[in-house]
Amino acid sequence: MRSTPRNRTRLLLGAGAAGVAAVLGLGALAAAPASAARSQEKTLHVAYLSFAVQNSYDAPMLAAARAQAKRDHVVLTVFDANNSPTTQYSQLQDVITAHQYQGVIVQPIFGTGLLGLVREAIAKHIAVADLDQELGPNLHTDQPQVKGLAANVVFVPTEIGTKLGQLVVTACKTHNPCNVGYMYDIKASALDEAIHGAFMAQIKGHANIKIVAEGQSFFTPSDGLTAAQNMLTANPDLTLIVGSDQGIEGAQQAVAAAGKTGKVILVGYGASAAALKGIRSGAWYGDVAQLPATEGRLAVEDLASFIRTGVSAGGVDPVAELPDGGVITKANVGLFHAEWPG
Repeated sequence: MRSTPRNRTRLLLGAGAAGVAAVLGLGALAAAPASAARSQEKTLHVAYLSFAVQNSYDAPMLAAARAQAKRDHVVLTVFDANNSPTTQYSQLQDVITAHQYQGVIVQPIFGTGLLGLVREAIAKHIAVADLDQELGPNLHTDQPQVKGLAANVVFVPTEIGTKLGQLVVTACKTHNPCNVGYMYDIKASALDEAIHGAFMAQIKGHANIKIVAEGQSFFTPSDGLTAAQNMLTANPDLTLIVGSDQGIEGAQQAVAAAGKTGKVILVGYGASAAALKGIRSGAWYGDVAQLPATEGRLAVEDLASFIRTGVSAGGVDPVAELPDGGVITKANVGLFHAEWPG
């Protein structure tokens, strides 16, 4: 069962250039001024374990978390795992043994691998909030998978895959065959397996849709470009490429270089500025929304509240209240703002 973020997700209406710039600069994330009582709250010390600080998706998330930390009288100490689950595991061990943090926000690279340490932290009265990625084996839910978690602020991977599949089915209606290039981010990851499985369940039974090529973007436009070039070279009759926004940015470059803009359909997920621009221009067919900055803000807000009140926020899906379930096409792109560049 899906949770809603209790009306705290900002409805992303309007798509003017000034609005997009404001969101990317996090100007739209400003909260109401703190009350006099709140200004006297005891300062909290919280560790923030980032997936990868320099990633274009993670950077706005961290910026929003820092802004919220300032409002909530939280000193945020950032640990950058730089895409290494081993590094992140060691960082969480260090946080627990440091005895200087009241809380920790974890953006898991390998969620099940951190479960033992997270339970240890909670047992030692260190509050834990999960951010962005699932902390546990169930990739179908936004509900906490660890007893005592302060908050579980995540997107649901299988919902991304389901919505991607639905977009592709719609885009392929007038194409027979509809030859699809599927772009993983990191093929072996649990996240990609969940997204891919849900995607395949949606296209199953549509005889016109055929997966004829696969590639990996590793969450970068440059690798997406290479993967898409290989797809187009091996499959000159390719109809559509689907993947995360960073991969599809690279695919857009490959399609343009091949002189096939408007002939090869592009479908992404992330709701980045690049995606919204592509949808408005017609270069992209559609996209599935994510809200990294909103996630970062809510994780800090919920963790600080839990430490001070003992009340858990439970499962929080920031995209639950978006228009059309966060599925973006040219017909509704004006209802969305980007929270990251792409």
